[in-house]
Amino acid sequence: MAVGVAVVMLGLLALLNAVEGGGKTLVLLDSQAMKETHSIFFKSLQDRGFDLVFKSADDPSLKLTSYGEYLYEHLILFCPSVEEFGGQIGEGSIIDFIDGGGNVLVAASSDIGEPIRELGTECGVEYDEEGTAVIDHLNYDAKDAGYHTLIVADAENLIEAPTIVGKNRNNPILFKGVGLVADPENPLVLDILHGKSSAYCHNPEEEVSEYPHAVGKNTLMVAALQARNNARVVFSGSVDMFSDDFFQSSVQKAAQGSKKFEQSGNQALAIALSRWVFKEEGVLRANRVTHHKDGETTPPTAYTQDDQVEYNIWIDILVDGVWKPFQADDVQLEFVRIDPFVRTALKAKRGRFTSNFKLPDVYGVFQFKVDYNRIGFTHLYSTTQVSVRPYEHTQFERFIPSAYPYYISAFSMMFGLVIFSVVFLHHKEEGKDKKE
Repeated sequence: MAVGVAVVMLGLLALLNAVEGGGKTLVLLDSQAMKETHSIFFKSLQDRGFDLVFKSADDPSLKLTSYGEYLYEHLILFCPSVEEFGGQIGEGSIIDFIDGGGNVLVAASSDIGEPIRELGTECGVEYDEEGTAVIDHLNYDAKDAGYHTLIVADAENLIEAPTIVGKNRNNPILFKGVGLVADPENPLVLDILHGKSSAYCHNPEEEVSEYPHAVGKNTLMVAALQARNNARVVFSGSVDMFSDDFFQSSVQKAAQGSKKFEQSGNQALAIALSRWVFKEEGVLRANRVTHHKDGETTPPTAYTQDDQVEYNIWIDILVDGVWKPFQADDVQLEFVRIDPFVRTALKAKRGRFTSNFKLPDVYGVFQFKVDYNRIGFTHLYSTTQVSVRPYEHTQFERFIPSAYPYYISAFSMMFGLVIFSVVFLHHKEEGKDKKE
């Protein structure tokens, strides 16, 4: 009986510790045929628990909210040529969706419409004009039609963040689409996949008479945004990059002697990007926080300056829908009163990050602050407010070693006064004694 109860309790704990995967996702398409041409990508999402709702981008019944509540957790825009969204969806409503914590995957093409361009601009990413494409006369695939727009991007072109692009980055990536430029003043935008120094973005059928919109490594093929509320958005310049043809295509640069790969790295990259943007990867949480004086177990009402304090925070990471202990060696703690008075590294052990330090010789209202912000992970921010009071009068030392000279001078003066008083009172002048 006891064994059965234990099994049931363990099952309940596992359910509580698990996070429901996937989520309801609205997929807006240029045409319903894309369900077939991109079937591998959509099937990978459905296999991971996503409930995909496919609709045309100009469907008049489209809406993201109902009675103030969002109907979807995620949004996929595979409608690069849309001229106007249908129903109640527009660039503003999508931005509100992101502000509300929703995640968006956007894929464009050379036939990009104005709504997709405006959405990118609102998020710090600028798409090039309609009809343009990324061109690279040195790094194009052997199957290119002659415009050198079927680009071969190597693994070195990807951002060094396995949480975003995955660990399997051996095979090159095929790309055909419009280029992007990131706003250099927006620290939230990430360059996921960029071109080589020989790449540029222009209309392949026109002569280059003006400086292109994007040149060299500033030419982005994929960019991402993680907002301050941890909502994630991925912008791709190529919807073909997620297609079955590109997933299963072989890759070989047109340059003589180039190695041929039987399959591109598009599928691995697309799945890694979808896992990141839909928060299956890189999601952190602060499970609980404790702090107390060294040698005690409960926090005091107020600390006293110069106290020795132990601080603990438990950080979890989401792995395959289950919260597991996070491991890192670069998490820091700050003890702050407007400015940090103490900044120290936290030692990690099975998800528990701890530090033992001495409080400053300053009283006031302080915060234990952990502000962990790394590329690929959600922003982890935890603060705990505490008070630090000065010493009570009974806590001061009776004698301070640095004041010993003053103590000696005071006692020497007292001793001198006693000697002087004795001599003054008992000393008699010789001439006066003789007269008497």
